[in-house]
Amino acid sequence: MKRREFLKAAGAGVAASTVVAAPAIAQSMPEVKWRCTTSWPKSLDTIYGAVEIFSKAVAEATDNKFQIQVFAAGEIVPGLQAADAVSAGTVEMCHTASYYYFGKDPTFTFGTSMPFGLNKRMNDAWMQFGGGNDLLNDFYKKYNIYSIPAGNTGAQMGGWFRKEIKEPSDLNGLKMRIGGFAGRILAKLGLVAQQLAAGDIYPALEKGTIDAAEWVGPYDDEKLGFQKVAPFYYYPGWWEGGPTLHNFINIAKWNSLPKHYQSIVQSASAVANTWMTAKYDAQNPAALKRLIAGGAQLRAFTPTVMDASFKAATEVFAETSAANADFKKVYESLVAFRGDQYLWWQVAEYGFDSFQIRARTRA
Repeated sequence: MKRREFLKAAGAGVAASTVVAAPAIAQSMPEVKWRCTTSWPKSLDTIYGAVEIFSKAVAEATDNKFQIQVFAAGEIVPGLQAADAVSAGTVEMCHTASYYYFGKDPTFTFGTSMPFGLNKRMNDAWMQFGGGNDLLNDFYKKYNIYSIPAGNTGAQMGGWFRKEIKEPSDLNGLKMRIGGFAGRILAKLGLVAQQLAAGDIYPALEKGTIDAAEWVGPYDDEKLGFQKVAPFYYYPGWWEGGPTLHNFINIAKWNSLPKHYQSIVQSASAVANTWMTAKYDAQNPAALKRLIAGGAQLRAFTPTVMDASFKAATEVFAETSAANADFKKVYESLVAFRGDQYLWWQVAEYGFDSFQIRARTRA
């Protein structure tokens, strides 16, 4: 074959291979557009911001072929109806706190945080290596949901109160906004729990419809303005030692994704999970200083209040386990994991942190 004829033939072959390859590439990166409703207002740039981080990561990893549009609470459905919208297929996914839906089944509690449960790192470990994710997704199937951890606030505060809480009796008759299963526990101490979305808390506290409220911690609480209407700021939030937030995805929509898109969603969720905690850890110290400088009175729950709360929690867990097989199964897994985790933490993590706290002012 002459050189000119060879080059011509080779060129035709390259062109042909390009024609064949282009559709294969296009098919591997299909155009997908989802909507993600959330349980958060846009003003909370950490908890809502993590969803935006997640959405951006998915888009960038797919050259914008997979786009997930994020909506604040109320733009499609109210914040506390986000999971319902996913179950019904109204939206493809949502970002929410599982324990908001404990009224449907108390087992929803464990997706976010079991009172007196695990801290953030322990929660991650239980979900990834202790069987937590599998147990939860087996449960969520009943609601047409597939879940992926996608955020964690770290240990939360105990909330804002109009009056001091010195004894368990001080909780009797108190109306408090508190998320999830903890309200059921505090009901044993006479507290009247209210579950309100973030944007509804301040007006209720200001008008006196509620006497106390908890949300997350200093950075968010300052943004929501609770210090203006309730002076006493309590810690710790024993009901949320390390609460996980989730991407809830409609199962049919999840199963319809190509495997590499599923992998990208998993990876982007992990990015959001790490990003959220890191930002809260970075922002909370300065926010706490500002709140105290502005007049907030920081208080620790007394040992008697903590002990009474722990006793009430243990009783509620036993009662609920006896009546709900799903709850019992997940509870037993988490409690067993908690025991081993704190055995380890008291050796290295707590030993190191305790010294560092004492030495903080020496450097």
